[in-house]
Amino acid sequence: MPIPNAYTKYNDSKILTASKPELTLMLYEGAIKFCNIAILGIEQNNIEKAHTNIKKVQRIIDEFRATLDMKYPVAEDFDRVYVYLLQRLLEANVKKDKEILEEVNTHLRSMRDTWKEVMKKAHTVQEQT
Repeated sequence: MPIPNAYTKYNDSKILTASKPELTLMLYEGAIKFCNIAILGIEQNNIEKAHTNIKKVQRIIDEFRATLDMKYPVAEDFDRVYVYLLQRLLEANVKKDKEILEEVNTHLRSMRDTWKEVMKKAHTVQEQT
């Protein structure tokens, strides 16, 4: 039986020990990564690579939608953004349009960066209490 490489073990451990906010950040990072790979697929005229990675981004956004707590009004705003991103991803996948994917990636980066700031502020508040 082959010995699992250290990187795989580290990543598995990182995921299993992550807090919910850290998992959310990892999902944003994953969505950005897969969107970048899809863009590369389009540039390489590799339709399967583009399609596979667009679908991965869609699954991550579906997960974000499924975990929204709709008792908070801001959840409706996030849901609208996620629905928009899913529509754009569908369009990008049909047309294999890299510009649409770049737009989606811009939104994902912005949301990720905002999430990082929320995490920092929450950590700061925790330290003060």
